[in-house]
Amino acid sequence: MLKVNTCYGKLDSELLTRLSCVKLVAFDVDGTLTDGGIYYDNQNNEIKKFNVKDGFGVVALVNEGLECAVITGRNAPLTERRMQDLKVQHIIQGERDKGTALEKLCEQLKISPDETVCFGDDINDMPMFRKTGVVVCPHDAHPFVKNHADYVTTLNGGCGAMRELCDLILMAKGIMTPDGGFVDERY
Repeated sequence: MLKVNTCYGKLDSELLTRLSCVKLVAFDVDGTLTDGGIYYDNQNNEIKKFNVKDGFGVVALVNEGLECAVITGRNAPLTERRMQDLKVQHIIQGERDKGTALEKLCEQLKISPDETVCFGDDINDMPMFRKTGVVVCPHDAHPFVKNHADYVTTLNGGCGAMRELCDLILMAKGIMTPDGGFVDERY
């Protein structure tokens, strides 16, 4: 298999070919965009830490015309706020059956599973993975999930793993160079 040198290491050219066709990026929140920690204060407020590098990657995808969707089993107002900040077009919270949610979204957008990449870290993401063309998980994902992924990022969830996926998609589409720079000076 032909390998391509990138700033994230050597990748199979076949994976990059599959990523070049992506029109929809669907992702979980806890453990992917965050480190998986959920913090509560004494007033019952929930706090999460989001990585700005991950955010830059998501915004870059949106700016390039890709559809982005968060599909999460939890309901959290701060997730809604963060996704709005990132201009994520589809925010699906409180969804226990992520596979059905992804399937409905793909039908609505007229996007085939082969044009979709899903990013998740745990067993509850598996139904979503069965409905997608490319499965990606962070380095610290559950071992079962890692065994079913097409690509495991070099970085942990909430620590740049989403940015890594975004960069790989942008590289595959010729928007970013394999060394991590942008082809033009828009950014």
